[in-house]
Amino acid sequence: MAAAQLRPAALGGKPGRAAEGRAMEAAEGEERLLLTQRLKAAVHYTVGCLCQDVAEDQEVQFSKQTIAAISEITFRQCENFAKDLEMFARHAKRTTVTTEDVKLLARRSSSLLKYITQKSEEITSSHMEQKEKKKKKPIAVKGGRTGKQEAPVSESEDSNMA
Repeated sequence: MAAAQLRPAALGGKPGRAAEGRAMEAAEGEERLLLTQRLKAAVHYTVGCLCQDVAEDQEVQFSKQTIAAISEITFRQCENFAKDLEMFARHAKRTTVTTEDVKLLARRSSSLLKYITQKSEEITSSHMEQKEKKKKKPIAVKGGRTGKQEAPVSESEDSNMA
């Protein structure tokens, strides 16, 4: 009877708990792998379309190996960008990546930085305009009524409700 009481704490006192945890981790790993494969396929497709456009414009050909190599490099670079953006936000003690993080990432390319800054300013001004429009809308009266008053109920209508 003493041997039955000596269960490892990692199992939580139940024999199947650790196996359930490993199964959940495996399922999450498989899901992550499937999502990564779908994302890689989307990048490959997009790179293929871009290469086809360039091939038509420049009258050149891209081999399947070249498209695959460009796709792989693009995917890896995007992974590096994502990690850098996460690190920038974490360094600033935030959990959200901001436009300032993106600008910091693009700092080495002056044309890209200029483009991102311009788009950021456009979005900011658009949000400000939307806020101004919301401020100008009439405010609803307390209680959910919007200024329209209900007609009073007469005694004859009241008796019909019974």
